[in-house]
Amino acid sequence: MATEIMVSGLINIETTLAIDGFPLNYFPVTYAFDRINTTVSGVGYNVAKALHTLGHPVEMVSMIGNDVNAPIVETELKQLGISHHGVCRTLVQTPTSVILYAPDGQRQIHVDLKQIQETEFDSQLFDEKLRRCQLAVMCNINYNRALLAEVKASGRPIATDVHVLADPDDDYNRDFMAAADILFLSDEGLHGREPAAFIGELYQRYHNQIIVMGRGREGALMFVAEDSQFYHAPAITTRPIINTVGAGDALFSAFVHGWLSLGNPYQALQQAVRFASWKIGEKGAAEGFLNAKQLDELSQTTR
Repeated sequence: MATEIMVSGLINIETTLAIDGFPLNYFPVTYAFDRINTTVSGVGYNVAKALHTLGHPVEMVSMIGNDVNAPIVETELKQLGISHHGVCRTLVQTPTSVILYAPDGQRQIHVDLKQIQETEFDSQLFDEKLRRCQLAVMCNINYNRALLAEVKASGRPIATDVHVLADPDDDYNRDFMAAADILFLSDEGLHGREPAAFIGELYQRYHNQIIVMGRGREGALMFVAEDSQFYHAPAITTRPIINTVGAGDALFSAFVHGWLSLGNPYQALQQAVRFASWKIGEKGAAEGFLNAKQLDELSQTTR
């Protein structure tokens, strides 16, 4: 039976624009036919949708605006089969993002979080959602900071992704890293630092069970504390790349799925690399997710 998971994180309205390349030169207007796409996205939504697609019952916890975008978000969740009871119309406006992406895989993300970083989530509703689940995905959005202690006290494992990280003592992400049993991050903030050494510094500070660093074309590097060892999963190509945005969310989601369903972090990471590779053959961050059967079949054919 699939593990029920609570996902607490950002939902936003995302607009993507395919461009010819960076840098982007100035021009007053362009007619980008079939190159502009608007969808529901955001880290929390992406992870919830991916885990749901992989077969896990998901309790979604987030905040959106009391605006014209709220029904769009709620309809998308309903169509997926995810309850929007934990998605509150607390904000004035729903967060939004604009993403430019080029054929070589480069992308530039512009995010407007609106009022979400200054708004607290309803702790009673959060507790209700948490009680139903066996694992909590706590995205590094600010309202989750005050809720981490409750999850730790419940004994449920916490998985979090702090994305681009330049300093193991990063003030904004420190609480999330200290609470995480499974910690994900990207190598985009290393600026020449050696990945394994950086992961080692994180482990010395926070003693996470598992730390995974997404490395784009270099695959992913993982440290498993129980075995005191590193493991590198090389990147693979499963279909042509369209847009790499959301690849990290996909890698994270599929790893959580594999860790729960396989009980083996090494196999979980191998599957996650394949899941993320397939996902980036789509335009949007919340598109291109395989279900569990499709992922198993892909894993069998791309060994």
